[in-house]
Amino acid sequence: MIRRRFLFGALMLALFSLGWWVGRAATGDLYTNLDVFVEVLHRVQDNYVDPVKPARAVTGAIEGMLKDLDPYSQYLTADDYAGLQSVAQGKFSGIGVVVGLHGDFPTVISPIEGSPAWEAGLHSGDVIVKIDATSTAELTVEGVAKLLRGGEGTKVTVVVAREGEPGEQSYALTRREIVTQSVPYAFMAGNDLGYVRLANFSEKSGAEVRDALTRLRAEGARCFVLDLRMNPGGLLDQAVDVAEQFLPKGAMVVSTRGRARNQDQRYYAGHAAGDVRSPLVVLIDEGSASASEIVAGALQDLDRALVIGRTSFGKGSVQSIYPLSGMDTAIKLTTALYYTPSGRSIHRPRLAGFDPNAEPDDPTPADSSQDTTVTRPVFHTAAGRIVHGGGGITPDVAGPADSLAGLAREIERRGLTFRFANKWVNEHPGVTASATLPETIWSAFGAYLRGENLKAEDGALAAERAVIERSVRRELARRTGGDAAAMRIALEGDAVFGRAAAILEHSLRPGDVFATAVGDRSHLPAR
Repeated sequence: MIRRRFLFGALMLALFSLGWWVGRAATGDLYTNLDVFVEVLHRVQDNYVDPVKPARAVTGAIEGMLKDLDPYSQYLTADDYAGLQSVAQGKFSGIGVVVGLHGDFPTVISPIEGSPAWEAGLHSGDVIVKIDATSTAELTVEGVAKLLRGGEGTKVTVVVAREGEPGEQSYALTRREIVTQSVPYAFMAGNDLGYVRLANFSEKSGAEVRDALTRLRAEGARCFVLDLRMNPGGLLDQAVDVAEQFLPKGAMVVSTRGRARNQDQRYYAGHAAGDVRSPLVVLIDEGSASASEIVAGALQDLDRALVIGRTSFGKGSVQSIYPLSGMDTAIKLTTALYYTPSGRSIHRPRLAGFDPNAEPDDPTPADSSQDTTVTRPVFHTAAGRIVHGGGGITPDVAGPADSLAGLAREIERRGLTFRFANKWVNEHPGVTASATLPETIWSAFGAYLRGENLKAEDGALAAERAVIERSVRRELARRTGGDAAAMRIALEGDAVFGRAAAILEHSLRPGDVFATAVGDRSHLPAR
């Protein structure tokens, strides 16, 4: 009996020792490198030519470690952490622009609608090279945000480089409080066509979309355009809430997969069944990212909506926030990737080695005018249509870039229509927007341009009159009727929206949008 107990005890000791040795071996490299780090810290603190505060050295080490992982993993100081929480709540002070990293410089994903950056004409893809006198080379996203945010009424100068334009452009902006609405406007854009603009995903996005759809149905909408262009994304739960409003109960919206087991999650349409009968078109572009791509990808994979526009940004990674014990700081860490219902990843890696199982790096947003799907993995929608993974959401129907000719582009870049509209409305109280621009206003605008030293021949101004006149009408409408009135006029010249409206005109059922998009209208009566 004693011998059996002795053998049992010896066996347990051996198993415990083996487990300890395996665990020590698994983390041996970590402990060794920690010893090296502590020794370096002591050497620096004791011998560097100037005194070095340990907290500063440790913070720098943490920032460097996270920066080496991917552009989205970051150390959040107390200010950064508070700022992140305020953005999620839809309220902060700054210029209103969402940035990501492109190489060594921050790049505009999209300006927030109605913000100083939006009004000044900053575009998706603009590379921010300097903020005031500070170069942005190798700054983190949070570092850029810290420079751009500030007290309401303070000024900041942003210098950008724009592909296709020589030199750099400087924008002097005045910060103000940015209170974001997820749905800044939604209106009837035709006899039975409802237009919903979803600009971002914050805490009330799902509710705002639901309210807009309910109101538009009451006004007679039987088909919809959901505009996700320049939408940088936001909260995952709100992306699910928006998508499930168009899906049957129980449909999978998105899944996440990570190295830690608790990061593998699936999200389904819940509550009451959504609207599964209305024809739907979703608009995206290279500024559509994150939660926008979740919604567009789910509706595309489940054949619920036709996606039109340009290939999206490709930000399909999940960031988790880990507050640090006893401190007001936190780390934001990439912990998983998003996958659409068909199983495709929408993520386009931005750093070599970030995702060893992904396609080769492609830091440049895909261009819908080129074939960017040749090397990307193939997946199939619920109805068997081909879609591709690993590089954003590729639209079912490609749309042209929202580009302007030389003179119109310069007028927009300098914000001249915006400033002229302010001046004109102030000097002519009671002015109203109209379907055409009165000749008196057009002549006054020409004189205003000359007063602003814009070098333009009369022939050039006349050649681009249709586009420039619509810009003037848009800004006058904004001053007299708000952003929704301005957007109604902007949609007049919007080729992507025009294509969506034409397809929906011949679509009675949700599936009709796919046949109509390829020109097969033999079985479709006119609406």
